Amino acid sequence: MEFVSKSVLVVGLGRSGLSAARWLSSQGAEVTIGDIKAEAELNQDLLNESRELGIKLEVGGHREETFLNSDMIIVSPGVPLDIGHLKAARETGVPVLGEMELAMRLVDTPLVAVTGTNGKSTAVSLLGAMIKGSGAKVFVGGNIGTPLMDYAATEQDADYAVVEVSSFQLDSMERFCPKVALLLNISPDHLDRYPDYEAYVQSKLRIFQDQGPGQYAILNDDDERLARFRPEGPESVLRYGIEKRDNLHAYMERNRLVACLPGKESHDLDIRKFEPPGTHNLENLMSVVLAGLALDLAPNTIQDAMNSFKGLPHRTELVGNISGVDFFNDSKATNVDAAVRSIASFNRPLILIAGGRHKGGDYSPLVTASKEKVKKVILLGEAGDLIAESFKGIIPFALAEDMEDAVSQAFSSAESNDGVLLAPACSSFDMFIDYADRGRIFTELVERLNNGT
Repeated sequence: MEFVSKSVLVVGLGRSGLSAARWLSSQGAEVTIGDIKAEAELNQDLLNESRELGIKLEVGGHREETFLNSDMIIVSPGVPLDIGHLKAARETGVPVLGEMELAMRLVDTPLVAVTGTNGKSTAVSLLGAMIKGSGAKVFVGGNIGTPLMDYAATEQDADYAVVEVSSFQLDSMERFCPKVALLLNISPDHLDRYPDYEAYVQSKLRIFQDQGPGQYAILNDDDERLARFRPEGPESVLRYGIEKRDNLHAYMERNRLVACLPGKESHDLDIRKFEPPGTHNLENLMSVVLAGLALDLAPNTIQDAMNSFKGLPHRTELVGNISGVDFFNDSKATNVDAAVRSIASFNRPLILIAGGRHKGGDYSPLVTASKEKVKKVILLGEAGDLIAESFKGIIPFALAEDMEDAVSQAFSSAESNDGVLLAPACSSFDMFIDYADRGRIFTELVERLNNGT
């Protein structure tokens, strides 16, 4: 692709958008970054770097003439593909690519791609650790941490690139052909962005559409939707589930994880030192083990990575104990299914803190999961009143003004040996920068409460 003197519009000033703009600028393109948000709402570090690179900025709204007069448009994951200006540009023949699609066209490294409603970051991080433990060089990023575009701009000297891929990134893929593709689970999410649940499902399934001979598709057979799905492209389809069945390539047996690729010997792995709690984490572990075997990693390397993996921040993370009450930060539970899985991983009474920006989901599964374990629900954010309607008459609840009020009310409602669990079931953008900011503030408030400040 030739970009010298080409006019390229990057839509969306986030980390991935700036990464694409940075590379395009280095190739001689005349780059504009457009964002509908006002300057005060945007990340100031990203704004400053854009200016230092000499990139033109159009913020606070989109201008159709900029779209129509571009030689190419690169779309960041957070930007809906059906906005009017993009449609108009396509109709006039302007090429529109997703940020990761651009990176994919530049990367020659064998790719392992992970998607799913929940658990992507954990799976990507664990698989990256396994590959690194084998002595191979690995890039880990994508929708988590470092954009793939940053790797595309380097010497690309990794043996494998392990990338987290969101549904939004898959929506804009034209040629996506990972050596190994993992789909961990599908449950309702982002229904504020998709017209219905089936559209979201089809977005996730796109991860397999261009695979072919010599490539692997790995699916969770305990997921009702995925158990019915039959990928047509990849040479090998590997399935896993908690209980042993004839069609599974990985399953659990007491304290062992049993895994076997077609035509290969079976391997028994000990899970007793694997720390992340809950059945959902065991499901994710099975997917990663199968991916490791597909990449010819030695079983002892896989076992070592399992034993040393401690999980990621903001995912059912114990952040404090005050007077016998444990506080758990699962701020990454940004949808109903993730919050349900989080609650299910506990065998103790809980005070649940939930709420944030509504994403179009149904909260009744959250109520069902809470019935036997949750003593009280503390609700905050834009969705607080909406979630309260679901809990009314079933489980006691209270509304909180902010996170500080929520932590205080939760502690006042808890007794020794109870747990206070932040599992919001919503996105964070009504009150926080992102889920990590929400989790960090929750943790700081617990520390302040413990110190009496």
